[in-house]
Amino acid sequence: MIVKENQPQLQADMELVFPFPPTGDRQESVRTVDGGHGRVETRHRTTSEALVGSSDGPGMAQVFELGRHVITKKTGKERVEVVYGVTSLRPEWATPGRRLELGRGHWQIEHKSHGVRDVTFDEDRSQVRCGNTPHIMAALRHTVIGRLRWAGETNIAAACRRLAAQPAQALALIGIELEN
Repeated sequence: MIVKENQPQLQADMELVFPFPPTGDRQESVRTVDGGHGRVETRHRTTSEALVGSSDGPGMAQVFELGRHVITKKTGKERVEVVYGVTSLRPEWATPGRRLELGRGHWQIEHKSHGVRDVTFDEDRSQVRCGNTPHIMAALRHTVIGRLRWAGETNIAAACRRLAAQPAQALALIGIELEN
């Protein structure tokens, strides 16, 4: 969980722990460099156990510093960002590299589910607003996406276009066979 201004003391403590680690604090770090989408992004994650027990938050096992340095290839523009966070994962279960993978994996879920619902099904522009209907429509969209993924579809938009032109195949996906 990212620590923001709503936890000012914890954030201030974290901003000091990483550049000035207390004696005996064993900090671990990992750095990755990725290129893609027209940019080069360098990430580093450093973890520390120095603040465990110093916060009211239950289950804090580590604190971390996550830094991002992004260079846009086309313009050369640079962006640097540092955020701090806490995790309940113990160091032996989640090394800095594993935590970096978990954080990156979150966006895969975001794009595979929410991105499809927002772009392919245009969910954000839905005008359905009364009673339980918005929840029902969201459940139906989610069910369609899940069923298509279960059937091996990787491009949901293309599958929807194909099945719109072949309704018998769409019905077969839910177990309905048309008689001739």
